[in-house]
Amino acid sequence: MTRQNRVTPMGELIATPARGLVYGNRGCLHDGEGRIRRQYAVRRWIACRLRFKGWHREPLMQPGRFTELFFLDEATAMAAGHRPCALCRREDYVRFVAAWRQLHGEPTDADAIDARLHAERWDPDSRRRRLHRTSVAGLPDGAFARIDRASWLVHGDRLLRWSPEGYGDAVPRPARGDADVITPPSLVEVLRGGWDPVVPLFHPTVARDA
Repeated sequence: MTRQNRVTPMGELIATPARGLVYGNRGCLHDGEGRIRRQYAVRRWIACRLRFKGWHREPLMQPGRFTELFFLDEATAMAAGHRPCALCRREDYVRFVAAWRQLHGEPTDADAIDARLHAERWDPDSRRRRLHRTSVAGLPDGAFARIDRASWLVHGDRLLRWSPEGYGDAVPRPARGDADVITPPSLVEVLRGGWDPVVPLFHPTVARDA
């Protein structure tokens, strides 16, 4: 059975046999039968390594335990609003906190970071994903924009259409004009400063037809 544990750039959970390169969680989202019942259970949305110290959980989505989530790559995880795990990605987390301090100052504890990210990614009134309107030309590589109901990765002078299997259609990046940006603003700024994580930032399909 294909589980509903793959995450799109919009943060939605879908069922697909395609595999992801980054792992994470946002609390227990499933019921005793493995059905997704909520979009999140905690504000601590993290992105992890697929493998760490030989840890392995089988089967996935055990009753009462956190829901194991999978992302195409780090860019997708950041678009969904996840930040590096402080345990399995300690080096990335330390660099992330340093970048956060430069952007926002103190406090930089996990609770403060997660509270701000949650406000940037989620609208409590509509109970829907929050998007941010800004110039496409000014976005850093790795950010995602929502155009014509599709999610597009910014990569050089191109926009690449996201799919569970990887990046497909490519179009030139517009030199002007605004778009709805999916990646939370604070994570856009982390990308702008240069982000080279221990997990794959981009799925290998970014190089297709480059």
